[in-house]
Parts: sequence; structure tokens; C-alpha cells
Amino acid sequence: MPTILLVEDNIMFRETLKFILASRFPDIQIVETGDGRMALKEIEDKTPELIVMDIKLPHANGLDLTKRIKMDHPMTKIIIVSTYDSLEYEEAAAECGADFFVSKQASSDDIISVIGQFLKKNNMHEKGVIHQGFL
Repeated sequence: MPTILLVEDNIMFRETLKFILASRFPDIQIVETGDGRMALKEIEDKTPELIVMDIKLPHANGLDLTKRIKMDHPMTKIIIVSTYDSLEYEEAAAECGADFFVSKQASSDDIISVIGQFLKKNNMHEKGVIHQGFL
């Protein structure tokens, strides 16, 4: 069973995203944390195939975490999801090794679509519904 790690300190956003992902992709395991240190612990316990990560986190910066994770786990896909919707942050995410950047201002369907495209592209789901996205 593929695993997605949600690293997001906004509990409401994280819980909503988790609920939508679980309902659309029932064949994935979803692990969550709101803290950078805990994210590293979760990754060491079981390396997820996909990480959805915020930039601003307690005890860590999502961009720094991305760089560190990619060094140790280069096959793990990382999607940065952030309120910082600027080309500067998108470029910084790419420089740190993130596979994609999406703004939290995007619709939830767009965010789920990006995640779904990664799942589909990497054969990480079986029964999930994929909405056409903008990848």
C-alpha cells in the first residue's frame, strides 16, 4: 500500500486534505504531522512514496526539509503546497528538489488533481478517481 505523508501545520487544511485524499484514493495510507522534526521521524519509520509539504513549519523550513529528504531518499516525490504564491518560492522549491509546487490559493480540486497525477504517473493507486489537472 503506497504511503503519502502530509506535513502541514494548519490542522484544518491538513485534515481537509487528508479526508479528500482518503475518499478519492482509498488504496493509499495517509500519515500526517504538523511539525518538521516529526516529519523526519515519520520518514525514517517508513519512507513514503509521496510527501505533500508546507514551507513554513514548526521546528523546520519545508524547503530545507525537502533538500534533506531528497538527499537521503531521491525517489520520494515531494509536492510543496504553500500560501506563499510567488515565482520566487516556486523557484526555491525547485532548487531544493521539490517535484512540484502548488499554491494553497488553488482550488482543492486543483491540489487533489496534482496529487492524483503524481499517484497515477507513479502507479501508486489502483481505484482512485483522477481528475484532469494542470501538470
